[in-house]
Amino acid sequence: MPDTTTDGPVATSEEEVSFNDPDDRDDEMHSMIEQWVRKLVDGVTDARASEAFDAWLDVQSRFHDYSHRNTLLITLQCPEATRVAGYRTWQEEFDRQVQEGESAIWIWAPIITTRCPECENSSSYHDSSDCEYDETDPEEWDKGLVGFRPVPVFDISQTEGEPLPNLETGATGDAAELVPTLLETALKFSIDVEVVEPAAWTYGDAKGNCTYSGDQSGQAAVEVRNRMNRADLAVTLIHEYAHAKLHGGVDDPERAKRELEAEAVAAIVGRYFDLDTSGSEYYLAAWHGENPEEILDRLDRISRTAEIFILAVEEYE
Repeated sequence: MPDTTTDGPVATSEEEVSFNDPDDRDDEMHSMIEQWVRKLVDGVTDARASEAFDAWLDVQSRFHDYSHRNTLLITLQCPEATRVAGYRTWQEEFDRQVQEGESAIWIWAPIITTRCPECENSSSYHDSSDCEYDETDPEEWDKGLVGFRPVPVFDISQTEGEPLPNLETGATGDAAELVPTLLETALKFSIDVEVVEPAAWTYGDAKGNCTYSGDQSGQAAVEVRNRMNRADLAVTLIHEYAHAKLHGGVDDPERAKRELEAEAVAAIVGRYFDLDTSGSEYYLAAWHGENPEEILDRLDRISRTAEIFILAVEEYE
């Protein structure tokens, strides 16, 4: 059986932690995320801050359909994870067994149950709240999200048993196929896109440019400089699409923050499709002075936008 008896959080290596104390687990999970964000922002002049952010981008690219909070938890506990599932899920669905002595990776799972149509609390919390809704019996309430709870999962590397033939999640196409697909997906997001030959490029050393129409449509126009390196062209397209999706009408003083968000989205999507984005630069100093909740909001924007683009590309495959 997996080891879940040690009080936590516990450092499993220089960078990794685990949450093994059931009494404090939920609070410790919240606390460690806040500490990670604070260290990220406070250490903007330290190379380790960029390494920490890059590690999260890697995990988010592998778990693109997970929330940014859960990928942060995975990053803190097992940054090399590639596929996670619950103890019994590995047994019953994949015929694999968690190896003895392995520590659980703790993430948050949604709590779905019947909830009050007015205050959206479960019946037990509704009874102790100030909500006076009584138009329908609790047995007639619809189910919905009422909160989250810590749940243990384990990475494929912590298990043994039958192989998973379709385990690969990143290498779904090379850049030569990805570029035309990205050009097609621009239509879905109401983005006008043009690949401009170098001789006609008017934006100097920039690889791409995104502008917005001044009318209510908010139409975005993306131009990218053509180049032989199709992987670099694909990442540039994603970067400019991220601007189009996230930054219409944003004032210029926020430019450094916009660039960081767009570059992070491009890194996640590029890595998901097996592109090398190791040359990306993250100007983390742009976030200096922001509180942890503001940073978490930005990570949420990054992860959600990357997920939208990944799903859009996959629809064309």
